[in-house]
Amino acid sequence: MKVSAIIPARYRSIRFEGKPLADILGKPMIQHVYERVCRSKLVSEVIVATDDRRIYEVIRAFGGRVVMTASSHPSGTDRIAEVARKLKSEIVVNVQGDEPLIEGTVIDKAIRPLLTDKALMMSTVITKLKDPKDWLNPNIVKVVTDKKGNTLYFSRAPIPFPREFNSRRLSANFLKAQQRMPEGIYKHIGIYAYRRKFLIKYSKMKPTRLESLEKLEQLRALENGYRIKAVAVNYNPVSVDTPEDLQRVIGFLSSSRPRPRKNTNL
Repeated sequence: MKVSAIIPARYRSIRFEGKPLADILGKPMIQHVYERVCRSKLVSEVIVATDDRRIYEVIRAFGGRVVMTASSHPSGTDRIAEVARKLKSEIVVNVQGDEPLIEGTVIDKAIRPLLTDKALMMSTVITKLKDPKDWLNPNIVKVVTDKKGNTLYFSRAPIPFPREFNSRRLSANFLKAQQRMPEGIYKHIGIYAYRRKFLIKYSKMKPTRLESLEKLEQLRALENGYRIKAVAVNYNPVSVDTPEDLQRVIGFLSSSRPRPRKNTNL
């Protein structure tokens, strides 16, 4: 079964313009993402979808596959759907272009539910949330699932929320370590695997009420009655949204590089 991974990449960004081309240890960030996606055992091909000629030329320069798309797309999903319409793959994976530490094994785990459940149209990955500050952070998306791993809801709010918690004093209590975060809280990792035909259909659906309220596009699938399977992984994503995030990634990769061995024969 052919699986295509598509990485949407745009140059313009409010918080970090040009971040796909930001240098990380001698390579542009988008190249790090591309090479890591290539480590997936289930992905047959990797494609970058962009509307910027500078990104296009950089991908071509290091030998990657890239497709120019329209500049009018409101989201990355619409961008990859444009590319998917011309593919023959049965499964398409959306991998964010701002995760230069993404692991191929994580991508494979997002894909596998579609290989085993023919009725499933969409799957994603989640990871345990350990820091209470992340649970309260509206920029980190939380998710709850049923006993079979099907998602019930995604939210920017802290979910599930224990009834006995005092919401007005919640932040202060956490900072003073007086209130423990509930067990089994998960955050969403922005990797999606779709059946190609569903992706094209999904991109044509009108935005839904909860999607517009939370500004979470995946709620459109749930509101239209489609299941999203969520697979738990042991992976803590480091997305690059700001120059400060970029320095964190550079620091991590620098420290994890193997050190050259000393020549003991001198």
